[in-house]
Amino acid sequence: MCEMRNRRWVLAVFLLCIEFCLRIEAFKFHRTQQTERISGSAGDVLEDDPFGRLKVFVYELPSKYNKKILQKDPRCLNHMFAAEIYMHRFLLSSPVRTLNPEEADWFYTPVYTTCDLTPNGLPLPFKSPRMMRSAIQLISSNWPYWNRTEGADHFFITPHDFGACFHYLEEKAIERGILHLLQRATLVQTFGQRNHVCLKDDSIIIPPYAPPQKMQAHLIPPSTPRSIFVYFRGLFYDVGNDPEGGYYARGARASVWENFKDNPLFDISTEHPTTYYEDMQRAVFCLCPLGWAPWSPRLVEAVIFGCIPVIIADDIVLPFADAIPWEEIGVFVAEKDVPKLDTILTSIPIDEILKKQRLLANPSMKQAMLFPQPAQPRDAFHQILNGLARKLPHDKRVYLKSGDKFLNWTAGPVADLKPW
Repeated sequence: MCEMRNRRWVLAVFLLCIEFCLRIEAFKFHRTQQTERISGSAGDVLEDDPFGRLKVFVYELPSKYNKKILQKDPRCLNHMFAAEIYMHRFLLSSPVRTLNPEEADWFYTPVYTTCDLTPNGLPLPFKSPRMMRSAIQLISSNWPYWNRTEGADHFFITPHDFGACFHYLEEKAIERGILHLLQRATLVQTFGQRNHVCLKDDSIIIPPYAPPQKMQAHLIPPSTPRSIFVYFRGLFYDVGNDPEGGYYARGARASVWENFKDNPLFDISTEHPTTYYEDMQRAVFCLCPLGWAPWSPRLVEAVIFGCIPVIIADDIVLPFADAIPWEEIGVFVAEKDVPKLDTILTSIPIDEILKKQRLLANPSMKQAMLFPQPAQPRDAFHQILNGLARKLPHDKRVYLKSGDKFLNWTAGPVADLKPW
């Protein structure tokens, strides 16, 4: 009992020290009304304006590939893979859109491959390869542009757990690999992990979709004390898909729970309270551990709410990493070092914590993580366009000579070859 009292006292003093420094810093901020400049090339890239630097041709596909799927299940507008829907809508009215394919730098095929949901609202990727193959077959038969490069000047939004490997379990995703017909295309995807078969070197990594209006509705005054040191809500074990409890999150989440469930510095639970967004705004650090894939919407939520993201996912490739200085705003903890999380986080100097918080307060940082409706300057839509513009001009080698072929249309699992 005495030991517990001492631990609580230490926690209280620790948080009071942080809060005292934060209040001084907040007072300075309100007097100067300035946020920390995003330093170096990252900040410059974040502010890029893509308009006038590229033109995109949007293929007009039969509605069965997109609009009809959405009409059948409007829930697709709100799940974390919804970027493919909103990007399509954005491009239809964007200044970068061209109706003349002869002048296009890039070609976009709008296929809603994630809009097949279970009754619980979880996306099922099993039809996705057939849908994508069918759409590519259609554009290659009706327009000449795919065939001249076999898709090397085309981009596709593939926001599944493991991108164009189209499976939510890593071992299955690795086994099937990236859909062969997308091997030459540029992939815009949420999944990013270095040296992984489901990530192409030239992919553009984007944040998962998090509803901007919903988060806006839960904002609390910025002067609210950050009285929670470490915050996390979510699964620690996925018993349904991993009954032995050893593979999910490569054991990192289980290690968080087993080591810190009784630690007063850690506010962690499987419960998801109605005050979830408010709680993140009261926290100094928000844990962003891998799940089945290395990323989750917590990354977006942490940035939006100014909670320093603690990224626990070895070799993760983060969204817009050439534009957002993740090393400066986040804390990276190796999966093997999870048992030392308390020591790692309490050892960070308060000055460094304050600097990260000032950077997180920069509106441009938050804007880059969101897909707002309507689109706004420097948001995630524009960061995607910036990524595409930086890949121009296309290397002359992407254009095939007569008779050249690189892609094998019959490669991959037999089930993928069935008509859709």
